[in-house]
Amino acid sequence: MNTKEVKQYIKNWILEYHRNSKTKGFVIGISGGIDSALTSTLVAETGIPLLCIEMPINQNENQVSRGKKHIAWLKKNYKNINSIECNLTEIFNLFKSISLEKNKNQLLALANTRSRLRMTTLYYYAQLNNSLVVGTGNKVEDFGIGFYTKYGDGGVDLSPIADLMKSEVFKLAKSLNINKDILEAPPTDGLWDNDQTDEDQIGATYEELEWAMKNSQTKNLSQREQEVLKIYNHLHNTNKHKMVPIPVCNIPDIIKD
Repeated sequence: MNTKEVKQYIKNWILEYHRNSKTKGFVIGISGGIDSALTSTLVAETGIPLLCIEMPINQNENQVSRGKKHIAWLKKNYKNINSIECNLTEIFNLFKSISLEKNKNQLLALANTRSRLRMTTLYYYAQLNNSLVVGTGNKVEDFGIGFYTKYGDGGVDLSPIADLMKSEVFKLAKSLNINKDILEAPPTDGLWDNDQTDEDQIGATYEELEWAMKNSQTKNLSQREQEVLKIYNHLHNTNKHKMVPIPVCNIPDIIKD
């Protein structure tokens, strides 16, 4: 991958989208992970005003620290960066305390609630500032296995890195001198109290998932390759509802008139 050309292409794409939108700037959530770090840096490169928002919810201190460090790095290197912290822990804990339905799906439902609270916060500040919400999903997550929350981190206005595989995200981030501790941190969505990584949840690494996206028709697979392909196909099919347009019941005119 020609990182210099890819960076410039994404930068130009963001600039063109901004010109057509007639808005004043962008808003992005900073998690302390590689995807939000790369995306925020690419937006920073455009010179367009960018509001970075930290939204901890019972967050691991290492994630919070990496996020703060990245924002400080952005402010040091770019003039168009502002930031705020909006701690959502109290709101989330209150919601958790009043939710009456408790069953085997509760932990996942609460994890997704964290993501949706963050989406609501991003759009609140976006509307206050006549800005657009920038998505941080990569190609494996957004179009491979649907590893995001519907109307949570999937609720965005534009997705600058959604055509980059995770390995390409790391290459581009490294070329932009993003902090080493972010580059080396195990990818995680930060939605769980036990700090499990993405690999813990999925059962496969991003490298394996990229292979599965490209080799779904390959024959003579090893046992592990078969396992990875099974994981990929299961998640892709299960989460397809996130990756296609919302179904609309189109009623024939003949029975509407």
